[in-house]
Amino acid sequence: MGSKYSGMTHQGEQADDLSSPARAYAKICVIGAGAWGTALASVARRAGRETALWGRDQVTVEAINSRNENPKYLPGISLPDGIAAITSMAKALEGAEAVLLVTPSRTLRAICTQMRPHLAQGVPIALCAKGIEAGSGYLLSEVASEMLPGHRIGALSGPTFATETALGHLTAATIAFQFSYADRLDTASSPAARLALSMGSEFFRPYISDDLVGVEVSGAVKNVIAIACGMMTGAGYAENTRAALIARGMDEMKTLADVFGGRRETVTGLAGAGDLTLTCSSQTSRNMSLGVQLGKGIAREKCFDGKAVVVEGEVNSVSVMDLARRMNIRMPICESVYRILHQGADVRETFAELWSRPIESERRGLSISLDHPIAMAAEAAE
Repeated sequence: MGSKYSGMTHQGEQADDLSSPARAYAKICVIGAGAWGTALASVARRAGRETALWGRDQVTVEAINSRNENPKYLPGISLPDGIAAITSMAKALEGAEAVLLVTPSRTLRAICTQMRPHLAQGVPIALCAKGIEAGSGYLLSEVASEMLPGHRIGALSGPTFATETALGHLTAATIAFQFSYADRLDTASSPAARLALSMGSEFFRPYISDDLVGVEVSGAVKNVIAIACGMMTGAGYAENTRAALIARGMDEMKTLADVFGGRRETVTGLAGAGDLTLTCSSQTSRNMSLGVQLGKGIAREKCFDGKAVVVEGEVNSVSVMDLARRMNIRMPICESVYRILHQGADVRETFAELWSRPIESERRGLSISLDHPIAMAAEAAE
């Protein structure tokens, strides 16, 4: 923590420590009683915080309060005692010192508008959904900052399935806020450090980051890459293919993060590589599951047994490709997913084209582009 290390000199000897001791937030309000919101409320409660959980559905709220269960989103999982589920936004936010905002990216503006009259001045807000706003191309933190001026906006992200987190399986995540000059002088008083202290327990290990952009870009792009992995799995390709997509997908995440001022090292951390690996490795992920179904040839409207399931990567693929085109950067895996999802392209044909692109170097400074033998053979046959 900052209180331990901020007084170290560059030679490593201990100097006067001017930072204050870290102080946890007493009450945390979680906005959104879906699976992930309920899981995060469980994390906060297990860490000893007073925890309010706002949800729209009265039946779900009553079930959480009466029998410590969210039967709609986390059926059969026993939640810790003391989570106060509430349908009133005003009551949920009353006395909250920090907020975890866990609603889908497409509803962010509306929820921020609903929250605004009830937020105490200066309460920090951590976004726990992943995505880029359709149309504007804004990162979610930019949307929240516009809608909730005067509040510090951050993100909580990482390799976290809601069910495992709610069950108390060991989980790690990144909590990111941009650091002000004052935060760097007294790191323990920063929102990232205080929220990490507030959420940390024997079950949940938070890491602190000042690279909000890198965390957000990683979260948005990894969902698109997970759909790609699912498509190739469903189409019958094997583990070699999935590993290649994960590695090259991470490079696309780094490319977009670079453009926005994020750090490549963030993309190789929990919010990037960690979350990407998890999402691309299990059909517990809706993104991966959608890809698998499409790869098997199931029509989109019949996926998930015809249920209207929101898949963030499907929405994000449009925003990610819009940004890539505006910034004039190449993201071939994301583009392949976009073409299949939104332009009716065939899965196998599209990925055959992806594989037969010109051969290039991994290292950016090594400028190489060679026609792929498959493309050369096809051209010779014409």
